[in-house]
Amino acid sequence: MQKILVANRGEIALRIMRTIRKMGLRSVAVYSDVDRNAPHVLFADEAVCIGPAPSDQSYLNGDKIIAVCKELGADAIHPGYGFLSENAAFAQKVEDAGINFIGPSPAAMRIMGSKLAAKECVSHYNIPMVPGIDKAIEDVNVAIQIADKIGYPVLIKASAGGGGKGMRVVEKATDMQEQMERAISEAKAAFGDGAVFIEKYVSSPRHIEVQVVADKFGNIIHGFERECSIQRRHQKVVEETPSAIMTPELREKIGDAAIMVAKSCNYTSTGTVEFLMDEHLNFYFLEMNTRLQVEHAVSEMITGLDLVEEQIKIARGEKLSFTQDDLVLNGHAIELRVCAEDPLNNFLPSIGTLIKYSKPTGEGIRVDDGYEEGMEVSIYYDPMIAKLVVHGKTRTEAIQKMLAAIKEYKIEGVATTLPFGTFVFEHEAFFTGHFDTNFVKKYYTPEAIKEKQKANAAIAAVVGLRYYLDQQKLINPVENKSTSWKRRLAH
Repeated sequence: MQKILVANRGEIALRIMRTIRKMGLRSVAVYSDVDRNAPHVLFADEAVCIGPAPSDQSYLNGDKIIAVCKELGADAIHPGYGFLSENAAFAQKVEDAGINFIGPSPAAMRIMGSKLAAKECVSHYNIPMVPGIDKAIEDVNVAIQIADKIGYPVLIKASAGGGGKGMRVVEKATDMQEQMERAISEAKAAFGDGAVFIEKYVSSPRHIEVQVVADKFGNIIHGFERECSIQRRHQKVVEETPSAIMTPELREKIGDAAIMVAKSCNYTSTGTVEFLMDEHLNFYFLEMNTRLQVEHAVSEMITGLDLVEEQIKIARGEKLSFTQDDLVLNGHAIELRVCAEDPLNNFLPSIGTLIKYSKPTGEGIRVDDGYEEGMEVSIYYDPMIAKLVVHGKTRTEAIQKMLAAIKEYKIEGVATTLPFGTFVFEHEAFFTGHFDTNFVKKYYTPEAIKEKQKANAAIAAVVGLRYYLDQQKLINPVENKSTSWKRRLAH
């Protein structure tokens, strides 16, 4: 394996290419018209335009990407995350074309790509699961019967999806028909599959996920847990590792469960097993993400692994060079997704030109991004600008380092989630570790940030006034009583 095509864009494409170069390999970038001068394109050894801005005409055009791969003699395709990364049909086409797909097998992707198939697969391994049904339904009356049996509230979930799409919480039977129709419609629009199922809604859960790495020789390890409970619209904004509520015994138990999930589908490559954890620290299998996660960086910070390098090594048939006992938790890492979204306006996308873009630097600070000053945040793609990651010896140190890094991060031209990050990391619930996936619902309002900004402005005004007065004292001439030269000048 000498040349790898990265079938993605932005920060993840650039991050993958850095590891490719570190390993002494060559990289190929693909790009749309609007990404012609993007950092990942300029960094790659070769780059090819694959179409116009809309992703279905460029980054989702699997046939075109495979054709470019063949034309340039690339040995493998790394899909990153998003776009084609969990598309089993694309992975199969890549393999059929004699090209290495850097990721799991198409079979494993198909199983874990369907929540219903995944639940069936892991059900033979004594892994805790949320009470519910294991088949798709569309009949409202059947849904009501199931909900009556397991108890309200219940959660309607799209079988084929993720990211909160096709998901509805139902509090009572009279709401079931409307919420079923909405969930099915949204699932069809987002995934082309309207299949939904019903399960018990865990009202105040923690979202805990476990990194797994598996080679083609049956060796599987877990890279500890990540806490991903700070979310908006069921999508993660803040991730950290280790979780503040985890004990060594619970870590071993949930890690073993994650390994069993990987074994259940003969998984290879890196992947993430997601769990819900209730207030009594009972955990339930949620789903498996058959790709590299956005938040993989925090796991890298505390394990010392390069997960992209491990993916590439596994894809070219190498055994894991380490065991579970070799991995040790080293300190604490936190990630904030810096997105072009306006936290003062329901986190709606904020499109525009990055008039100012200056990143924080320093020991224990990592910024994975794909933007430079003067670039435009496009309406065509995900609004994430960067991942801001920090590492500290303790959780408290990491939080303080994150707050300092946010202050140093200067972005002008678009609204971002940086102020929201400050709100989270300064909040007592986060600092003490007493939070769940309802953090935003419980504590956050745009007014909270506005009040904080007003307070900061008032402090800045006082500091500015004090500085001005101090400077005035320094430049004012001192009156000499013996000569009174100042008074004479005044005359």
